[in-house]
Amino acid sequence: MNALPRWAWLLVALALAGAWWSWSGQAHAPPPGVLAPDAPLQTALDEPVPPLHKADATLKPLARFEVTARVLHREDYRFDDGAALAPVDLALGWGRMSDSAVLKDIEITQGQRFYGWHVDAFPIPRREIETHSANMHLIPADRSVERAIERARAGEVVHFSGYLVEADRPNGWRWRSSLSRDDTGDGACELVWVERFEIEPRPLSAAPAASM
Repeated sequence: MNALPRWAWLLVALALAGAWWSWSGQAHAPPPGVLAPDAPLQTALDEPVPPLHKADATLKPLARFEVTARVLHREDYRFDDGAALAPVDLALGWGRMSDSAVLKDIEITQGQRFYGWHVDAFPIPRREIETHSANMHLIPADRSVERAIERARAGEVVHFSGYLVEADRPNGWRWRSSLSRDDTGDGACELVWVERFEIEPRPLSAAPAASM
């Protein structure tokens, strides 16, 4: 039996890599029920924290931040002005915005550093959608955190902590985090320096959603 030529092995390797990438990028479909009941925790700084540095930017910590939430959508960035700092945006939901029974009626999109949603009929009040979900730009503190973020997929519950920050570059470029979960539109996204990032085990069941 003749051995396969090198180019054929290359095609096989590319096909296997493509299959793995397709599988690893698939959204996880958890059971109905609230997976992340609590709102993100933002804590004022008792005293100023020394500036942080990433790529060519200086990061000013604005508040401590910790969140456990369901990943609604993920978008990777490689070429925009913020890519060297935050290569991944996660659209996150908590409360009833972490419940599959609610989310099945909400179309989630991301792009251009924004998160959007569309419904034909509201499964929960509009304001609840707005205040229980957010688009977060994640700045990994180191390579191990970056690898953990890269593994996150839609449908999974993640927990991470660090700081909400303002990023500045010598050329005058600035990127500042929102400090509220109640705002919408331009400037409403969180810019998070992530020191710890974990993907929680996939649940076999979830807590029932509270009735209105």
